[in-house]
Amino acid sequence: MQPRFVGRLGPADAMTVANAALGFAAAVAATIDPSLGARLILLAAGTDGLDGVIAAKYGGTPVGEFIDSLADVASFCVAPAVFVFSVASTEWGLTLTAADPPLKLAAAFVIPALFVGSGVVRLGMYTAYDIGSDSTEGVQTTLAATLLAVVYLAGFQGAALLVGLTAIFTYLMVTTIEYPELKVSHVLGMAVIQLGAIIAPTAFNRVFPRALLFMAVLYLIGPWFYRRYLR
Repeated sequence: MQPRFVGRLGPADAMTVANAALGFAAAVAATIDPSLGARLILLAAGTDGLDGVIAAKYGGTPVGEFIDSLADVASFCVAPAVFVFSVASTEWGLTLTAADPPLKLAAAFVIPALFVGSGVVRLGMYTAYDIGSDSTEGVQTTLAATLLAVVYLAGFQGAALLVGLTAIFTYLMVTTIEYPELKVSHVLGMAVIQLGAIIAPTAFNRVFPRALLFMAVLYLIGPWFYRRYLR
């Protein structure tokens, strides 16, 4: 008896499933080595971009848009939340006991948890209203997760900074700010820098993650500039 998905999933769907698996791997790795966890989040973001490229070239399937959002929950909601909690709990010496400072314990737990919830809402809204559009409302979960990971890899590794950014993205993901979809050529161009940040994050004074951070921040704060460029 063949599995139900045989003949129903396409090449893009296979990349999406790989994205979900990488999300789990990133979450587990982050509890042991945050740097590795951050690199796996970036790798998952790379597969997320590639599935769109593959779907554009070879076509998608009816199930594609649904598993894409499900995979993104794992890779760009849960994985970065675990990553931030791991960094914070290590730096702040949290033991998950009554001896922990209550404010730090609450920040390390509650803010990443809210990030996951906000990301799930954002992905649900995207699936319901934005698929097929040339823009989307709210900061993409992929962008938020990429920025959290690349900030760490760029050398800015303080727990307070990461928790603070997580809180900001928790809000920005559910705003009505419009972000244009990235062009395929731009996705492929950024993928080269992203690959460098994954393979050699500390090379040349962390040039790859810092370059990726610059590009991601530019897109984050100026979506209207990017939209003008597309014209």
